[in-house]
Amino acid sequence: MAAKKRERDEGLAEASPHYLGHRKRLRGRFREAGTDALSDYELLELLLFHAQPRGDMKPIAKALLEKFGSFAEVISAPEKRLAEVDGIGEASITGLKIVQAAASRLLRGEVKKRPVLSSWSSVLDYCRTAQAFADREQFRVLFLDKRNQLIADELQQIGTVDHTPVYPREVVKRALELSATAIILVHNHPSGDPTPSRADIQMTQQIIAVANPLGISVHDHIIVGKDGYASLKGLKLV
Repeated sequence: MAAKKRERDEGLAEASPHYLGHRKRLRGRFREAGTDALSDYELLELLLFHAQPRGDMKPIAKALLEKFGSFAEVISAPEKRLAEVDGIGEASITGLKIVQAAASRLLRGEVKKRPVLSSWSSVLDYCRTAQAFADREQFRVLFLDKRNQLIADELQQIGTVDHTPVYPREVVKRALELSATAIILVHNHPSGDPTPSRADIQMTQQIIAVANPLGISVHDHIIVGKDGYASLKGLKLV
């Protein structure tokens, strides 16, 4: 009886999927050494473990990176495009989007802690996380009080791949409703290149022309993309 039981146990051990040991080892490396010890595909594997309790996640993680390019681009990818990858279902997409939302919430919290102009790097990090990898243009406004602290962060418009309609009077009207004394304009270029266009500059100038007489300052217009960011103020374009 004991011999038969041993044979049965050994057979089960042999039949155990290889990925079970891999999952345990990868979790152990993460706990002991942190994210610096993991590559992008391994970090994606860890995320997918929670959505898919069984199966080898390595091929799926590598397929995601091959399609989108980087960890940041994967978690920021539109849900419909994520679903195009074999092995990615609703649970996996939800898990990836939770990570994206958590990262954005964390960085927005850093922005809200102290005056925006004294924590500019945090503002840039937040803006890039929030929309640099979006597949359509998004126009966002950060509304500030007289101490330059964040009152509200609002996504005003979502456009096409190369255009977002912006209405200067509506932007300023919203600033007045919030009793904001300053604003920062933010939008993304889905192409990845954040270089301001002539239309970007003209739109910024129009908003400044409406806002300034009402005592509302436009601190900057930040354009973000996969390749970095551009500040119209820093470039002396406004």
